[in-house]
Amino acid sequence: MPPWIEYFAVAVCAISGVLAAEGKRMDLFGAMVLALVTAVGGGTIRDLCLGAQPVFWIKQPLHVWTALIAAAVTFVLVRFTTMPNRMLALADAFGLALFGIAGTEKALAFGTPGVVAVLLGVVTGVAGGIIRDVLRSEVPWVFQAEVDLYATAVSVGALVFVLLRYWFPASESDRYIGMAVILLLRLAAMRWKLRLPTFWTRTQDSR
Repeated sequence: MPPWIEYFAVAVCAISGVLAAEGKRMDLFGAMVLALVTAVGGGTIRDLCLGAQPVFWIKQPLHVWTALIAAAVTFVLVRFTTMPNRMLALADAFGLALFGIAGTEKALAFGTPGVVAVLLGVVTGVAGGIIRDVLRSEVPWVFQAEVDLYATAVSVGALVFVLLRYWFPASESDRYIGMAVILLLRLAAMRWKLRLPTFWTRTQDSR
């Protein structure tokens, strides 16, 4: 995995963390905390599951600096400019795509089976956002029926990446195809409200 992809993913996720602080009356410190947990939370859980010691941002502190700088710049910009309503969702979608494949590729590098690599790719993509939403007292997006194809998009893109890696091991384009699948699925779901069926029981129907 080229290093720039993971750094770009950290920056994008940090931006989404700061944008998520809107309306929560947080100061700069609170916004920075949201940015950091969003940027490194999923990768930290992935590395702990893989036994990768130390975790990626301790081994390479530039990840932390990247998140902090991106968060600080965003914090200043939003005070002087009006961000589009969907900016948070767009930043989050890019973070899903980048971190989802980065996590899957790292899991494969550690020799995990394909299904485990896909699962860890999902964890890498969504866990930071889950922690972010819990800290801001919101139901995490991944658990909301109203949020269109969130973890599902990561699962499909990660699966495509794993299959391409098995079929064409010498290819360098498989990771970019996987990222594109995740991003396009998420954006298409946001545009056309594509969702999985909501859990519903006969007991609820009879009420």
